[in-house]
Amino acid sequence: MADAPSTGREPIRTQQLEQLRALIRAVRPANAFYKTKLASTGIDDSIGSLEDFAARCPFTTKDELVADQTAHAPYGSNLTFPIAQYNRIHQTSGTTGQPLRWLDTPESWRSMLESWKIVYRAAGISPADRALFAFSFGPFIGFWMAYEAAAQMGCLCFPGGGLGSATRLRILLENEVTLLCCTPTYALRLAEVAKLEGIDLSRAKLKTIIVAGEPGGSIPATRERIESAWPNAKVFDHHGMTEVGPVTHEWPREKNNLQIIDAAYFAEIVHPETNQPVADGEEGELILTTLTRTAMPLLRYRTGDLVRPETHGDALILRGGILGRADDMLIIRGVNIYPSAFEHTLRLFEGVAEYQVVISQKTEMAELRLRIEPHPDADPKALAEQIIETVRTQLNLRVPVEIVATESLPRFELKSKRWIKE
Repeated sequence: MADAPSTGREPIRTQQLEQLRALIRAVRPANAFYKTKLASTGIDDSIGSLEDFAARCPFTTKDELVADQTAHAPYGSNLTFPIAQYNRIHQTSGTTGQPLRWLDTPESWRSMLESWKIVYRAAGISPADRALFAFSFGPFIGFWMAYEAAAQMGCLCFPGGGLGSATRLRILLENEVTLLCCTPTYALRLAEVAKLEGIDLSRAKLKTIIVAGEPGGSIPATRERIESAWPNAKVFDHHGMTEVGPVTHEWPREKNNLQIIDAAYFAEIVHPETNQPVADGEEGELILTTLTRTAMPLLRYRTGDLVRPETHGDALILRGGILGRADDMLIIRGVNIYPSAFEHTLRLFEGVAEYQVVISQKTEMAELRLRIEPHPDADPKALAEQIIETVRTQLNLRVPVEIVATESLPRFELKSKRWIKE
C-alpha cells in the first residue's frame, strides 16, 4: 500500500535537509571559517536531520564575523571559493556596529534574485508593472537586488538614485509607475513632499508599495498612514539582511505578518537567553541558515531579530513581522520598550509629521522624551497632550513631549535613526 502523501511542513523540511547537505558538502572542505568552526562537531554532508544539525552546529554571531574580517582583512575567511570567482561586493549599513563586507559569486547572486522574485510574485507583481526604486544605489545589497530581479521579470524599471523627492514624484506620475520600492519612512516622506508641491497622489497609477529596511510595513498604524497618503496603493512588507539576502515577504493570507522564504532558508526561533526552541506563539530570536548562498554562507546565524512564529499549513509565519531587535530593547522605569511600539503609537496621530525619541542617561535610570514635529494644520498643544496620554495608556510610561518647528527633524531615505542618545 502506498504511503499517504506528506502534509504540512514535512516536504519542505525534507527538501531543506537535502539543501543543507549540499551546502555542507561545498563549504566544509573549502571554507576556512566554517572548516574551523565545524571541526569538532562531527557535522558533514551525511547529517541525518535538521534537528541533529541544530543540536550540533554552533551559532554564528556578527561579532565573530567582524573579528574574522578584522583578522583576515578585508573580506575575512568565510569564502567558499577563490576570490577570483566573486564578482559582487556589498556591505551592511553599520546601524548596529561595524559594517561587514559581503561577497557573492554569480551563482549565489542568482539564488538571491530568485528569492526576490518570490517576494514580487507574492505581491502580485508581473512583467506589466513599472517600478520605481526610490533610493540612492550605495553599497547596500537590497537596492541592487530588488532592481535586478524586477528587470529580469520584465518590469520597466526606473532607478531613483541621486534624485530629490519632487523629481522622483514627477517620474512616478509621468511614467505611470505601478510599483514603488522604498522604506516605510520614505513612502511617508514622498507623500509629505507631494502635499508641499501641490501634487495630487490620487492621480498616480501606483498600486503596490513594497517596503523594507524598517518594521513599519507590518505595524498597522504605519501601514494605514501610508495607504491613506497613497489612496490607490497597498503596502506589501518584506525584510532581509545583507548577510543573508531576502528572508521574508508579507503573508498573502493576512497583512501585517511575514512568511519565511523556505526555499532559501532553514529558520529557527530560539529563546534569546536559553537558546532553546520556542513554541508557536512565543517570542524568540530568528536564527537563519542560508541554504542557497553557498559562496559566503551563514550557518545558524543569530540575526538579533525578535519574532513570534506560527505554523499555518506549510507556511512558517512571523506574527506581526519583526517585533524588534534583542539589542534595541530599553528598560525605562521597569518597562521593556522597543522602538516599534513607539512607531505604532505615534503613527496613530495624523498630526505627527515626524518624531524623534531622545534617550537620556544622566542618572542610573534611563529616561525618554519625545520631540514631535506637527503638521502645519495641527494644534501643537492639543497634539502634545493627546500623545502624552496615549503613550501613558498604551505603554504605561509618562514621557514628556517637546514640540519642534516644521521641517526641523531629519528625514530619512534609508533606515531611519529616530532614537538618539544625549
